[in-house]
Amino acid sequence: MEPGKDIVVNSWAELQSALFDHSWDEKIERFRSSYVYRGTWSKSFDLSTSIMRIGSKYSELEPHLLRNFRKYAHSNSAPGDSIWNWLAVAQHHGLPTRLLDWTYSPYVALHFATADLDQYDKDGCVWCVNYVKSRSYLPAPLKNTLQEEGSNVFTPEMLGPVAPSFKALKSFQEEDYVVFLEPPSLDARIVHQYALFSMMSDVKAELSKWLDQHPDLYFRVIIPKEMKWEVRDKLDQANITERVLFPGLQGLSEWLKRHYTHT
Repeated sequence: MEPGKDIVVNSWAELQSALFDHSWDEKIERFRSSYVYRGTWSKSFDLSTSIMRIGSKYSELEPHLLRNFRKYAHSNSAPGDSIWNWLAVAQHHGLPTRLLDWTYSPYVALHFATADLDQYDKDGCVWCVNYVKSRSYLPAPLKNTLQEEGSNVFTPEMLGPVAPSFKALKSFQEEDYVVFLEPPSLDARIVHQYALFSMMSDVKAELSKWLDQHPDLYFRVIIPKEMKWEVRDKLDQANITERVLFPGLQGLSEWLKRHYTHT
């Protein structure tokens, strides 16, 4: 499989191959993927962030948004006072941020590519990014932190001491880079979705454009619109549903609504 390419699948077997054939780790002789996944219901979507969609001055507004979120949120809303904890909480609750949601699970990504029945006239997509290999583009202080911790991704507690602010994150080098951040287990949704976030060093940097400059780090799996119902039904059979991924009555209702919808 060649990185930086679109892989169009035409069967369930081809889809499994595209999502799992890269997962063999020769060092430990186990199937442990070095990729993370993001499913979208349209292949035309890029990896722009929610904060980019609030207007042309979004880069100036970012610190004000987060400051006021912290100001008005309950004092126990974030586990710890790190800016990165607060950013994860804000993203989780819908505040426009520079974060993008990813998952370690290809099946969870497939869920988000096929959950919206109103979009079955469009080809879906799963972005697959090698988060382990992306470490090579980190500035030395961040790379050293990961090496010292024996980790491939940051937690807020790891990132805070070396980069305590947006300004510090950007200051390490002129070239843009991506950080993968595991959020605290804020609720069952985070846990069940096997979730993590990506974050660019500059709020104005777009991950999809950055990946185009580093095609060795990613590929995309394209799900033709004709396959969406098959993928959706097989995910349901595998218990990858709103009822599981969004624990609570809302998730249950969304699952039942979709399950009993016929076109």
